[in-house]
Amino acid sequence: MPVYELRVYHIAQGKAPELLARFRDHTLKLFANHRMKTVAFWTPTDEPQKSEMLVYVLEHPSRAAATANWKAFQDDPEWKSVKEKSEANGKLVDKVDSTYLVLTDFSPKLP
Repeated sequence: MPVYELRVYHIAQGKAPELLARFRDHTLKLFANHRMKTVAFWTPTDEPQKSEMLVYVLEHPSRAAATANWKAFQDDPEWKSVKEKSEANGKLVDKVDSTYLVLTDFSPKLP
């Protein structure tokens, strides 16, 4: 049964453009390389959250697969390089909240 991971990034002040660029230009490709399926990304429409938050959902085959995939992603030399370069002028994220979820029996199925 798939497990979904809800991730909320609390973005460092003034760093939203850099964080979004890192996801757009690098992270999504790396997620795919590590079998982390992206469901969707959102940004709030209203300030102050608009400039301070990124929300997304990943799908993993299982909780164990999620743990293994995250470890492989974090150990990936390409990710380490991207993270280091993107944070040369300071960290992009102050805090990450992660919650694992399963669909209820009455939920519409996701594609």
